[in-house]
Amino acid sequence: MGALTGLKILDFSTLLPGPYATLVMADMGAEVISVAAPDRRDILTEWPPVIEGTETTAVSAWIRRNKKTVCLDLKTPIGVEAVRRLVRDEGYDIILEQFRPGVMQKLGLSYEQLRELNPRLIYCSLTGYGQTGPMALRAGHDINYLSRSGNMSQAGRAQTGPVLTNVQIADVAAGSMNSVISILAAVNYRHETGRGQYIDVAMMDGVVPFNGMDGAAFLGGGEMPGREEHLLNGGTVYDFYETADGRYMSVGSLEPKFFAALCKGLGLEGEPGADLKLDSPETKKRVREAFAARTMKEWCDVFAELDACVEPVLTLEEARQDEQIRLRGMMPEVPVPTAADESCNTEGAPSHKERPSSVRQLGCPLKLSECPPEYRHAGYPTGYHTREILEKIGFTDEEIKEAAGISK
Repeated sequence: MGALTGLKILDFSTLLPGPYATLVMADMGAEVISVAAPDRRDILTEWPPVIEGTETTAVSAWIRRNKKTVCLDLKTPIGVEAVRRLVRDEGYDIILEQFRPGVMQKLGLSYEQLRELNPRLIYCSLTGYGQTGPMALRAGHDINYLSRSGNMSQAGRAQTGPVLTNVQIADVAAGSMNSVISILAAVNYRHETGRGQYIDVAMMDGVVPFNGMDGAAFLGGGEMPGREEHLLNGGTVYDFYETADGRYMSVGSLEPKFFAALCKGLGLEGEPGADLKLDSPETKKRVREAFAARTMKEWCDVFAELDACVEPVLTLEEARQDEQIRLRGMMPEVPVPTAADESCNTEGAPSHKERPSSVRQLGCPLKLSECPPEYRHAGYPTGYHTREILEKIGFTDEEIKEAAGISK
């Protein structure tokens, strides 16, 4: 039994924030149906490469892990009726949607419209700017939420400005995880009261608190934080340093004992006249020069024996081979389902292609002793379970084709 066994979720989201939220819950045992539109492209599930021997991309196989997938044309009455039956008759009483405000209402699938079918309904709307305010209808992406929230005014270099990280901070750390937290909080409330509720998650809301200590200090009367001026944004030795071979080491040596270990490892502690201070530009210059004198491998060997909060910047290939990541199970092998590779498939016919038995994926970070996450299967092709699910709720063959948007 998984931690979330018994939860039944309809996921109407695309891209990364919503699908990652439901991935976490699916890994923990929730039953998730990912609802795709026959005419709506999703760049996430089209992200190359395709897994050899299949027509499913590696990203799609990851983000749809442990889920079922159906195609529904929500612009048709019968497509909407399919959702209504799943909510009313099949117990899918948790919904996550990622449309702009008002879209689901126009389709006849808003919280107010669906809770009439099931008062226990938990309905989470995940958007960039929330359901209210002057920017509610405005489009956005991760970079925009980080920028408007004030975070990027402190990030990057004083001379060059903000920098990209290739990490979807607002999407995942704010959007996905706040959706998971909010849904599970609502599940607990429902358990106590029997009542569902509406949830409004905004990605920009989620990253406002990420301004952290400097933001809280500023709001309390402190100075406006600037780039490379403070403890964690380059104003101290806490930073990245290039090595002799063009690689980088990360230094998080903030506390006195870690700073002392850093200086020892770099051979700076005994320099004549050295006035080594955490926030001294001269100290940082010496640290930079010291790292530049050896390769990353050499520095890894030095700091392997020192408790200094100094670690290498690894490539993804190096991270894949890293013993810590491997032993924590964060890049597991996941079974590839023996399914037909047909978009919006309604036949369920088996494929005759050679396919791998498993694929390596990014793992679930949650570690529960009694009910750990399970990797039952990688993602199926888009719409693979359409016939199975729609037949269960009483649709005929012709109704299935109409609901899935398949031409006669």
